[in-house]
Amino acid sequence: MSGGLRALAPGRFPYRRFTLALVLGGVGGWLFVQGRLPLPWMLGSMVVCTIAALLRLPVAAPAVIRPPMTMVIGVMLGAGFKPEVIGQIPNWLPTIAGLVLFMCACGFACVGYFRKFAGFDPVTAFFAGMPGGLVEMVTVGEEKGGDARIIALIHSARILLVVMTLPFIVQWIGGVPLGGTRVAGPSFQQTPLLAEASLLACGLAGIVVGHWLRLPAKFLLGPMLVSAAVHLAGLSNAVPPFEIVNGAQLVLGVTIGCRFVGTPPRIILRVLMLSVGSTVLLLVLTLSFAWLVALVSVHGHVPLILAYSPGGLAEMSLIALALHTEVAFVAAHHIIRVFLVMVCAGPLFGVIIGKPKTAVGRVANGE
Repeated sequence: MSGGLRALAPGRFPYRRFTLALVLGGVGGWLFVQGRLPLPWMLGSMVVCTIAALLRLPVAAPAVIRPPMTMVIGVMLGAGFKPEVIGQIPNWLPTIAGLVLFMCACGFACVGYFRKFAGFDPVTAFFAGMPGGLVEMVTVGEEKGGDARIIALIHSARILLVVMTLPFIVQWIGGVPLGGTRVAGPSFQQTPLLAEASLLACGLAGIVVGHWLRLPAKFLLGPMLVSAAVHLAGLSNAVPPFEIVNGAQLVLGVTIGCRFVGTPPRIILRVLMLSVGSTVLLLVLTLSFAWLVALVSVHGHVPLILAYSPGGLAEMSLIALALHTEVAFVAAHHIIRVFLVMVCAGPLFGVIIGKPKTAVGRVANGE
């Protein structure tokens, strides 16, 4: 039986390991709630599951688990696109121009960092340093001859470290209390059944649309686009109940932490240490560009920091929701970033790097 069939065979789904990951993630979320830390269910579960992966505990987060939770987050993000957002779009032109320059600066700085300090080969360094989506960069990087495992680990570590540090930076700059960052929303009891049905319909229709349009991250972008269209048209103002949102955050945090499962701890620690340096570079550039662009736009520092930060679309948008800032603005800029990197990374690679003969990441061998 092939590897793929074995993974799907009865009894192969890691129920026990996934259950343990959820339990540990729930404990981490509860501890973060008690500590009044931001986004507790996502950050707490992410931290604890990362530690569990380092300790080689029997945890797992199968890929099939993430899409339903991602759909929930997509619908929730789409609900942030209110009719008044349309009138603000012309104000986004200076910030989008700044985003393009910011991406070039991030790519140049991180690729150089991974070449000089990490000793990565040119291909691995290029796709590890691009501020794009994890799946897209791993896929294209592997096709070009890069070390797919290292590219995946670097991007996972980037998301982990940015998501872990940025809420505190934003709250410090914006003066938001640490305990005031729970994602707001009605409870199940406060949400009419018809509203819940309409949100579910948006999510399911969005998956179909995302598949039809062949969108990257279709389980997130498809539901978000359909939900945004419904809310922009004024057909609904419903948002998902906070119980479902907290559950989606928990699963999202568990899946991020469990990305390191199966990797030797020495490589995880090596990649995390390298990623600390690249994350510092990215955060310095994020804060610098946000400050500069704020001088020539109508947007403040906090929404610009979240819009430019090189974390994941879902994660950064959740932070925007928690801080009650401009969710549509933040989400739109991250969609543009991922799209531009996905479209431009391949051609730029051919121009800058060419066709190297070999591509083996030194870090994979512990060098």
